Amino acid sequence: MDSRSNVLNKMYSGIVNLESVKQYCEEAIGFGVNIQDVIGVVTKALEVVGKKYEEGEYFLSELIMAGEIVKECFEVFELHIPSSQRQFIGRIVVGTVEGDLHDIGKNLFIMFSKSMGFEVIDLGVDVPPQKFVDAIKQYNPDIVAMSALITTALSSIEKTMKALKEHGLRDKVKVIIGGAAVSKEFVESVGADAGGVDAFEGALICRKWVEEKAKQNR
Repeated sequence: MDSRSNVLNKMYSGIVNLESVKQYCEEAIGFGVNIQDVIGVVTKALEVVGKKYEEGEYFLSELIMAGEIVKECFEVFELHIPSSQRQFIGRIVVGTVEGDLHDIGKNLFIMFSKSMGFEVIDLGVDVPPQKFVDAIKQYNPDIVAMSALITTALSSIEKTMKALKEHGLRDKVKVIIGGAAVSKEFVESVGADAGGVDAFEGALICRKWVEEKAKQNR
């Protein structure tokens, strides 16, 4: 096994076992490992972590820990790779809607999305409809993701969807909504493209969207 394969295997094992992989990321850079190969390994490792979570072997705290490990890994690469040389599969604007200050689910979604190669613009929490509108105009994303943990924030999603339509932006982006308050029925009622799923499945849906878009543009 060559050095590149060895360091990628260590990276994979570290993430799955919730151990720091910063050292392996630095070694990978030294070996000239392609960032896309790293993204592939991280994605596979997170799929295992996600499965362990679904089966009850890992809990929310372990999911968050895995997210921090991956975040640390990508921070290492960001220091060594000029922004002009970074290649993303797509861009997502994400935020927890107005009236809701919870961000754990949002942050997990961001972590999974970044691991799959997305550029993510995080608007934070308590985000009013106009801020989503302004961000779409500024960043021209492929996807807009909204999060709501509490049921009282669902009206904010409705207002945001209405604002996107009023500004002629709805048809320019895919919309996915998530969080404990979001049901499949609600997703359909507001006319979102997807939602009512966990953070990992949401990121998978987003990846599927951009892959389909890429095929159509060939």
